[in-house]
Amino acid sequence: MNNLHFTILTASIVAGAAPIVLAALGETISEKAGVINLSLDGSILLGAMVAFATAYHTHSIFLGFLAGAAAGSLVACLVGFFSIYLGLSQVAVGFVLTLTTRDLAYFFGNPYSRIYGPQTGPWPIPVIHDIPILGPIFFQHSIPVYLSMLMIFLCWWYLYRTPMGLCLRAVGENPGAAYARGTNTRNIQMWYTIMGGLMIGLAGATFSLCTKPGWGRPQGAEGTGWIALAIVIFGGWHPVKAALGAYLFAFLQVMGIQLQGLFPTIPAQVFQVAPFPLMIFTLVLTHVAQKGRVYGTTKFPNILRHIMNILSSSAPAALGKPFRPD
Repeated sequence: MNNLHFTILTASIVAGAAPIVLAALGETISEKAGVINLSLDGSILLGAMVAFATAYHTHSIFLGFLAGAAAGSLVACLVGFFSIYLGLSQVAVGFVLTLTTRDLAYFFGNPYSRIYGPQTGPWPIPVIHDIPILGPIFFQHSIPVYLSMLMIFLCWWYLYRTPMGLCLRAVGENPGAAYARGTNTRNIQMWYTIMGGLMIGLAGATFSLCTKPGWGRPQGAEGTGWIALAIVIFGGWHPVKAALGAYLFAFLQVMGIQLQGLFPTIPAQVFQVAPFPLMIFTLVLTHVAQKGRVYGTTKFPNILRHIMNILSSSAPAALGKPFRPD
């Protein structure tokens, strides 16, 4: 593989992972606060449809992204209201909403199917985009791709380097103790659920206005929400690890396309589906790593033990458990 081929391949992975990174980071924020937003898959589709329709009618990509973010926030607001304030099952509420939003996206998006509309173009960053290899890989993309990379650092910094992030994690681990110290746990959870939904809506907008421009049925984003949920677990509810999981999945997708050209006799569906079981296999490794941390990993080789230590994780203690201050 020559340098040009490697650069193009790596740049396509960075660009293709952008919506998955945004969705995984948004879900990470929600779950760190103790709320499971299972509406992820449908919210991405609804955000993609609303963003494309808005950009198509207004001829403004910026308004399209705002509309997609608003759609994701609205769905997350419903998740928060029913699960945080009414105490309903977060899993049940999220599952119903993901089916509802998916059907709404296809119903209202039908008139826009296969219509050419606005889409983001590359915006090379001056000076640094000319750096050999690194420039084309990281600095010759569209703004949503840059945003996805920037959000990795911002989410990490916010969660682990600010008092607000400490409060968020405290609510997700022990809302009772946080409430005893005067924290309005419900409002905190509601706020970060909405913020997570906003990023999920941006992920949908990135699909229809950047990664896979246009709207159709199928859109091409189907199943991404479930993968993002799996990536959050794979990443141990840590934004950097979750982002790495998103890039891994994008790598598997790109390699599937490459291998399809190398092995034309194998049905194309095999390469299209392959990234999904491979991610499931990765989750199995994560589960083994968690068990290894609990029961001890001395019987494993040193390299495997280091891998397990990296993959080992634990969910926020209050994840999915409604908290009632009374």
